[in-house]
Amino acid sequence: MFRIAVAPGDGIGKEVTAEGVKVLQAAADAENLTLQLDYMDLGSDRYLSTGELLTDDDIKFMRDCQAVYFGAIGDPRVAPGVLEKGILIKMRTTFDQYVNLRPSKAWHPYTPLKGEKNFDILFLRENTEDLYMGAGGVLKGIEAKANMSLKRGLYDVDLTLSSKASSEQEFAFEIGMMSRQGIERFADYCFETAKRLGKEKVTAVDKANVCTSLYGLWRKVFDERSAHHGIDVEYMYVDAMAMALVRAPERFGVVACPNMFGDILTDLGAEIMGGLGVAASGNINPEGVSMFEPVHGSAPDIAGQGKANPIAAILAGKLMMDQLGRPDIGRMIEFAVKMAMKQKLVTADMGGTLNTVQAGDAIANIVRSSG
Repeated sequence: MFRIAVAPGDGIGKEVTAEGVKVLQAAADAENLTLQLDYMDLGSDRYLSTGELLTDDDIKFMRDCQAVYFGAIGDPRVAPGVLEKGILIKMRTTFDQYVNLRPSKAWHPYTPLKGEKNFDILFLRENTEDLYMGAGGVLKGIEAKANMSLKRGLYDVDLTLSSKASSEQEFAFEIGMMSRQGIERFADYCFETAKRLGKEKVTAVDKANVCTSLYGLWRKVFDERSAHHGIDVEYMYVDAMAMALVRAPERFGVVACPNMFGDILTDLGAEIMGGLGVAASGNINPEGVSMFEPVHGSAPDIAGQGKANPIAAILAGKLMMDQLGRPDIGRMIEFAVKMAMKQKLVTADMGGTLNTVQAGDAIANIVRSSG
């Protein structure tokens, strides 16, 4: 038995989560697996009513579960960042979910790329460090002059502000920080994953030609862990990687990214395989509680209209089953999704005629018939 915390969240998150649960339950029933699904009230409605985001009681509740199955977060009534930082980012940091996992594979004929490119990429994104640590701020006038005078690197660049700077002038900064420990554990996960999947290399993305300190350590550690695991590492600058993903995605297998570059490249990876409607992700702590969700947001403009594509949420359930040690159930779910696509049993965004519930029913029925 698996105990899973289910948090549908906001907007279309509620609709697609319901369909994901439907498919998960059909697959579990086919394999005589018991799922204890315990629902959580997280999101904008509770926040607007009580002011609560992710509470200590919520965290305790999730600690007693094997995984969290999440819908989507976001509401135009709430300022941007409040729900995201107070719920999603807090969950990732509290449970130390230091790997963000996002597959990108060719869903023919839905990929917009020309030709029959058969790519199957697993993006692994470091999820707790880099430029997303909140080490930044905004300085004004005299305060900025006092705090921003420094000399750095080979070029002895003096960043002292001009004495003529207006007292109203503002300067913003964001500092990227990565630790050896953080890079090591992430690199180990990447190389172990490559070995498990039978891959001969890991592609590590960075911008080491410009950010030499930050990504210099990144490369140093990846070199060391590559030698330790006996798996090759190749390096790609992030701009070159973006071009290569469009031109030749089939050349990549396991791709390791720092936090910010991974955030950007995985959305590109979603688009080349067919869009956010089929993009799923997992926030992984290999020894703890992991969280699984569709990549898309809450889409309040179409919420409640039956237009939402449930496939991303369904595939997030597949990733969850894989992580929980039941890849047999994961394969069953993915096969059903493939068959539904092949038979055009999909929503309008993929050229079909089904609504959200009908698309979920179609995939669940394929699971039952093939189980």
